[in-house]
Amino acid sequence: MSFFPLLRLFRDLGRRSRPVLLGSRLFGVVRPEVVSSKEHLQKLRRKTGYSFTNCKKALETCGGDLAQAEAWLHKQAQKEGWSKATKLQGRKTKEGLIGLLQEGNSAVMVEVNCETDFVSRNLKFQQLVQQVALGTMLYCQSLREQLSTYRKGFLETAELSQLRVGPDREDSLKDQLTLFIGKLGENLTLKRAAWVTVPNGFYIGSYVHGAMHSPSLSNMVLGKYGALVICQTTEEKPNLQDVGRRLGQHVVGMAPLSVGSVDDEPGGEEETKMLAQPYLLDPSITLGQYVKPLGVLVVDFLRFECGEDLRTTKTE
Repeated sequence: MSFFPLLRLFRDLGRRSRPVLLGSRLFGVVRPEVVSSKEHLQKLRRKTGYSFTNCKKALETCGGDLAQAEAWLHKQAQKEGWSKATKLQGRKTKEGLIGLLQEGNSAVMVEVNCETDFVSRNLKFQQLVQQVALGTMLYCQSLREQLSTYRKGFLETAELSQLRVGPDREDSLKDQLTLFIGKLGENLTLKRAAWVTVPNGFYIGSYVHGAMHSPSLSNMVLGKYGALVICQTTEEKPNLQDVGRRLGQHVVGMAPLSVGSVDDEPGGEEETKMLAQPYLLDPSITLGQYVKPLGVLVVDFLRFECGEDLRTTKTE
C-alpha cells in the first residue's frame, strides 16, 4: 500500500466519533463497570488484607457484592486455616508474645505462641495477640461485682479458646486462631491468660520488658516478659503509676515465687520471696525497704515469661 492511501485511512479513523473497543477498555474511554470493579477490589483488599487474586475471585463469585465477597473470603480463610491447623498440629510453638492490656481497675495478660521469632514480629500475629487480650478483658469485665478486695483468675488453652472475640460477635478466639494459622502458615497456640480486677483503695502496677505498642490500642503493650503487681494504699498518690512500673520491673527481673513480708530477712530460703529480695534498681536495700516508706502494701503479683513452664506462674 502506498503512502497516500495510508494517510487517508488515518484521517478517516480520526474522524470517527465511536471509540475503538480494546479488550475491557474503550480507546480513550474507561467503561463505568470497570471503574466500579476496580474500586470494589481496592476497598475489599484494604478492608480484609487478602491478596489481589483472592479478592478478585471473591467479587467474581459474589457478583460484585462487597459484603458477600467479604463473608466469602472469611469462610474460605477459615476452611484453609482449619486445614493448615490440622497439618501443623503438634509442631512446637516456643516463640510468641505476651500481651498486657489495662482498662480502669482491670488488667489482663495473655500469652500467644508461634513457631518462629520472625512470625512473632509480624503485624498479623500482633493483631491476634491483641484480639486475645480484648476477648479476655471482655470476660473479666463480665464477672464484675461489688468487690471488697481484689480478684484474679487464670485461663488455660481450652477455656481461652472458647471466649468470644467481641460483645457483638459470635466467633470464638479459636475461630480467630485458625484464621491466623491460615494467614501466617505456622502452628499457633493460645497458651494462657490471667486477669485481675481491683476495688477502690487498690491499684495494679504493670510492666512489659522490651515493650512495643499494639497495632491499634494505646493501653496495650507487647513483649517477651510481663508482670502485674497488685498493691493497696490508703491514699491516692501522684507517683503510683511509676511505683507500679518499678515493682513490675522487679518481678520480671528477679522472678519471685511469693510476696512474703516486709519483716522477712534477706538470704537463704527468703530469696524467692519478693519483699525480702534485693531491690532490682537498688540492691543495697530490699524491696520491702523500698515500698514501706511509700505507704504501699504489695499483696500479690503475676509474672509471665514467654515459653516458660506453666507450673511456675501461680503465686501463693
